[in-house]
Order: sequence, then structure tokens, then C-alpha cells
Amino acid sequence: MSPKGKLGHSENNLMRRSSTYFEKPIYDERQWNLVDATGQVLGRMATQIARKLQGKHRPGYTPHAPNGDYVVVVNASKLRVTGKKLVQKIYYRHSGYTGNLKSIRLKELISSRPDQVVRLAVKGMLPDSVQGRRMLNRLKVYSGSSHPHAAQLKEETTKE
Repeated sequence: MSPKGKLGHSENNLMRRSSTYFEKPIYDERQWNLVDATGQVLGRMATQIARKLQGKHRPGYTPHAPNGDYVVVVNASKLRVTGKKLVQKIYYRHSGYTGNLKSIRLKELISSRPDQVVRLAVKGMLPDSVQGRRMLNRLKVYSGSSHPHAAQLKEETTKE
């Protein structure tokens, strides 16, 4: 047999592998971002929030590592939606018992629980896994302009 072996490759080339860099989880470098929802479209704002929670805005994004930031959303009651979603969009939940399907329109949910509207929109854009639920815990939503996270916010960012 030839020195290159059966497949024509030298033994050294078979043993050498390229390695992929995986960023380590960063718990100390997480930043707190403030998003003002006044006048912002719900879906577009939710995609930006989901990217920050997942850490996709960082250059060393790694899907399995929890490298996302904290996001604080204020003025959730002043967000806007496009088209006829206020009347047509319906949120469903089911308890698991027969005939126990509950539904609520977006207009009613915004008037009663505007923070829940933002949370549900962002939740739909995160992974359906343990990691996604941990990301959602880093989202803090408030219907008014006051929030208890002023100490964590180093720089005020508005209108992301």
C-alpha cells in the first residue's frame, strides 16, 4: 500500500480537525437595556427584545450559552399595533379540561394587562425550551413609566 493510505489522504490530515470557538457563558457582563414602548409597533419591538434576550446582538453569540442581556420595557400600555389586529387577534389558553378553552381579544388584553401582551409577543419569538424560559425571566415589563430597576440601568436607551 502507498504511504498515503487507502483513501489517498495522509494520516496527519485525518487527525487534524478544525475547532469551532464557543463563547463561555457570561453572567457578570450582562447589560440592562431600557426600551420605551411609546408609539412602537408590537411585533417589531418584540423581535428586537428577543434578539437582546438571546444574545444575538453580541459578536460571540453561541446558541447553547445563556449570553443574553436583561431588558426592561416601560410604557407597555402605549404601544401600537398595525392593521385590524386590535379587533381580530385573539389569544387562547386552555386548562386541559373538556370545554375549558378561554379566549380574549387583543383590545381587551391591552386595556387590562398590557405587560402580558408584550410578554406573549416576545415568548413566541424565543425557543420552546428550558433556555427560552430562562431568557423570558430576564424580561421585565411595566405598563407605566416607573420601574424598580434604576440601579441596574447604567445608561438610558430609548426607542430601540
